Amino acid sequence: MKREDLPDLMAFLIIVQEGSFRKAAAKLHVSPSGLSHAMRRLEARLGFPLLLRTTRSMTPTSAGSDLAASLEIAFGEIDRELRELADRKGQVAGTVRINVHRTAADLFVLPKLSTLQERHPGVKVELVIDDGLTDIIAAGCHAGIRNGKLLANDMVAVRISGEHRTAVVGSPAYLSRHPTPNTPEDLRDHRCIGYRFVTSRSLHRWRFLRGDQDLLTDFEPALIVDDIQVVVRAALQGLGLAYTLREAVAEHVENQTLVEVLKDWSTPVAADYLYYPSRGTVSPELRAVIEHLRI
Repeated sequence: MKREDLPDLMAFLIIVQEGSFRKAAAKLHVSPSGLSHAMRRLEARLGFPLLLRTTRSMTPTSAGSDLAASLEIAFGEIDRELRELADRKGQVAGTVRINVHRTAADLFVLPKLSTLQERHPGVKVELVIDDGLTDIIAAGCHAGIRNGKLLANDMVAVRISGEHRTAVVGSPAYLSRHPTPNTPEDLRDHRCIGYRFVTSRSLHRWRFLRGDQDLLTDFEPALIVDDIQVVVRAALQGLGLAYTLREAVAEHVENQTLVEVLKDWSTPVAADYLYYPSRGTVSPELRAVIEHLRI
């Protein structure tokens, strides 16, 4: 079907529905003869007759009846969709696809989604959990969420969290078998759970600050994983000490399934930001998500 056939197909459907060229022509505000010529041209383009004409009546052929039934369904769907769009006019609706690292999804996005859905029921959110440094445009995402120091200059960034603090934690069972470390140097005598960055594949070095002391670890972890949730789970299972964000283990520390050590060596970490390309228009649905997550 060609695009130019659409008006003639609509006219054909109205002819069948009205049962005569005269009534259909009146509804379409055209002449009966002009409408008849349009149908003959449509039949010629399609290569088969649609209407049986006599001096007293007009009826669709078998092919014409089948086509009219299909057109009625198709145009009905279009009409319903247009009515729905008209009903949604002024409402925020659409899907927002966000590339987000796992910790931010757990701590700063999921807790706010229920109120977002209440305020904007037409907004759907798809979270692409990704701990790597991903090109959000190439990945087909509308926005991303990353640590502030990792953002590109051509992105607009909106802060969604406060500054973080690091924590070293271990299970009570692990700490019952090993002496509690008092300084970062004591970690050399411990089994430590390391995290390998997904994109660079480099090992995350543990940083410690206290007063004018700024230390970076250089020991080999006993266990290395590239999933931050697995780091925490490994610590919960007594496999060693884990270095993560304090917020990520706050609940475990509170219920005493993990114990924080080296508290006075905790290091500040930049806040998380939702970011999106500076070029282009921000859709209403993305704007709704931004305003809901920003602090």
